[in-house]
Amino acid sequence: MKLCLLTAVAALAAALADASTLTPPVLPLIVRNPYLSIWLPRARDAPWKNWPMFWRGETVGFAIMASVPHSRTVYPLLGRPQDFLSQHSSAYNISFPQYGGATFDASTTNLTYSIPDSDIKITLSFLSPITPTSTLRQALPANYLTCFVEGSVDMSLYLDVNGEWVSGDRGSKIQWELREPVARQSADTRLNTWRIGRAQEQLFTEVADRAEWGTLHVSAPDDAEYQAGESRRTRRMFAESGSLRNEIDDSYRGIFEEEPIFAFSKTFGLGQNSTSRLRHRHESIVFTFALTQNPVVQFASARGLTLMRPLWASHFPTAEEMIQYHYDDYKTALFLARNYSDQLARDAYASGSKNYQDIAALSARQVIGGTQFSGTPDSPILFLKEISSNGNFQTVDIIYPAFPFFLYTNPQWLAYLLEPLLEHQLSGQYPNDYSMHDLGAHFPNATGHGDGGDEYMPVEECGNMLIMGLALANALRDGSQPAFTANAFPWTRLLGPRPEKSPLSVDAYGMDSTHGDMGSTSEKAAVSWLRHSYKLWKKWTGYLVRESLIPSNQLCTDDFAGWLANQTNLALKGIIGIKAMSGIAEMVGEDNDAKHYGRIADEYVEKWQEYGLSRDKTHAKLAYTWYGSWTTLYNIFADALLCFHLPDESPPHRGLDRLSSSHQAPLNGVHAAKSKSKKFIPDWIYQMQSDWYHNVLQRYGLPLDSRHLYTKSDWEFFAAAVASKKVRTEILQHVAVWVNETATDRPLTDLYDTEGDGGFPGINFMARPVVGGHFAFLALERACHGKAADGLMYLDSRGPAEIDVEQVLVADMVENQSESLDIGEL
Repeated sequence: MKLCLLTAVAALAAALADASTLTPPVLPLIVRNPYLSIWLPRARDAPWKNWPMFWRGETVGFAIMASVPHSRTVYPLLGRPQDFLSQHSSAYNISFPQYGGATFDASTTNLTYSIPDSDIKITLSFLSPITPTSTLRQALPANYLTCFVEGSVDMSLYLDVNGEWVSGDRGSKIQWELREPVARQSADTRLNTWRIGRAQEQLFTEVADRAEWGTLHVSAPDDAEYQAGESRRTRRMFAESGSLRNEIDDSYRGIFEEEPIFAFSKTFGLGQNSTSRLRHRHESIVFTFALTQNPVVQFASARGLTLMRPLWASHFPTAEEMIQYHYDDYKTALFLARNYSDQLARDAYASGSKNYQDIAALSARQVIGGTQFSGTPDSPILFLKEISSNGNFQTVDIIYPAFPFFLYTNPQWLAYLLEPLLEHQLSGQYPNDYSMHDLGAHFPNATGHGDGGDEYMPVEECGNMLIMGLALANALRDGSQPAFTANAFPWTRLLGPRPEKSPLSVDAYGMDSTHGDMGSTSEKAAVSWLRHSYKLWKKWTGYLVRESLIPSNQLCTDDFAGWLANQTNLALKGIIGIKAMSGIAEMVGEDNDAKHYGRIADEYVEKWQEYGLSRDKTHAKLAYTWYGSWTTLYNIFADALLCFHLPDESPPHRGLDRLSSSHQAPLNGVHAAKSKSKKFIPDWIYQMQSDWYHNVLQRYGLPLDSRHLYTKSDWEFFAAAVASKKVRTEILQHVAVWVNETATDRPLTDLYDTEGDGGFPGINFMARPVVGGHFAFLALERACHGKAADGLMYLDSRGPAEIDVEQVLVADMVENQSESLDIGEL
């Protein structure tokens, strides 16, 4: 390995040594998409106490050991390989290292160890690189593990995997082979690669959420030794000799039928040149893990049901070429990922605290872990699985809570997420006049809902799509992304032979091209994107005009809480969606539509204040007619994100036309004569909610509403983003305590109890991409040319008011018994 690369790895390990202050229950190890998703369970314990797990919680065979021949001692580092070793062998001893703990950033998890009675130190650095300026690299379904060792005593490292990586059925028959190096002038490193897969693949089929098709590739430099064989025999062989024999058991069989494992080992001569003054040596080895599938999903596109290829297949003719490129690209991927992680750390710290820095870093790979890149270089698509809750494909109200991550990281990726939803509905395959909930009942099958029978959340999904549409267009137009590295490095390799039609969106080094590079402008790109789907935006807005002010009995995104009519928070989302349509129309030059929908939104939001807020104006009610209730008003975040909370220098005309087709007509009358407020939602409502959150906080955070003590962490961050700095800090501190103390034992849940042990509330959500909502602070600070957060500075002019919550809620109920409010069909 080149010295400069070793130095980079060493610098990475050193920089992360004190980088993490939170101790989450589970940490990401190899997390790239819904099927390549390996985690460290019970991460507060030593890593050799448990096997790594798939995101659902089932174990996977993944073991790492160190051997020190001088002391004839083997040290488990990851997994439980010690269970397969003899406790009374004369050839070796079993001992445990000193564990230095885990650190993490947005792309990396480092596990550090030291060997007792020696100067040997080991770092296992798991890199799942997030590369916002290189969509190609982000689309590679592959990860790195760098084993970094230092000391002055010879030692060996060992790694193995089993067939659980390629099937959720423990009885599946698997087959394997070792691909040995092929002479290529373009390759920097000659690789040996284990290829493991089901003997009989089952296309687009899952068992326990794992793909039953595809091939796992585990690669190492060709100077590493290898072995395929029965698990106990292979692990004991390494323990006895500190090496492997380069043998392959080719008797294909079931995953746990004389359990076959696939191993590499590497000897490090740290004790060489012991007479030199430079006895302390540093060495490392890089392994890569890739799960290739082709096709990746089936999608009911405009041309019909289509088998979708992975995006990487447009650049690399074979999986082997992709894997070789990925391995040789390690240094560039490392630096791009580090650039993103460092920028995120700076931004998150400035926006919140050290705790927020860690929460954002912990969330990033989990968001990406729910996605799968497909399409072509000129038209990429990003598919998403609703992990753990029900497996829906491209769920709109999963994308919505996640979308702050994409606005911050790369807004163009949000366009790739929305594109399949827009294409499918523009093609006429969905019969309803509101936005669909998802593209298919279960990933990886986006077969649509031709009967219109998807989950019924019409106001929710229409509002979500319109808000995301305008937010994305604003971001594209304004170029509001953080300053991530956009250029390749001097050492970056060329992609190789170019396709016949050179893709405009990727340069020769795999970096994303700008709109300027492609002969356009950011504003033109935003307008073009909006105009392409204008008839959908308008259709969905028509539905909201009819149905959002007084929502009928239906679900919102928090569907686990059940059906409810007249939801205050849901109505607000719909009304902001109408206001978003006004912004969309204005951006594409449809001035009449812009004025029309703007007037309706203004009328509706005034009525919403009358219906949805408590009489004493201390809080928002859960539902219009549910007196003595309250809700976290997280949908107000969209008002600020879309810049509606900023002063409007030129208020539009207030006249309003009736919509003859609406059974819930736009409101005229006494309000029409009033002068327009300069802000869509008045400042005092933001202040009111900020004060309320301060008073209802529990040990582990802000409850979702008055029905339960559970919360949703994504909505906590939406709410905190538009609260005062003091209240934001309070919410952050309470969530940080939860991260450190929660009894949940799965990848970061977004639904948990705010009291007790902070565990699951009887509903076990885990590993869901909705934690992209934790980026709400960061997305807001980039909105409106950086002015969105400034528009809320008035919230910091005083401390939060103290409220007797119980007294206020009781008074609201008592007052309701003596009077009634006539609001039509409520």
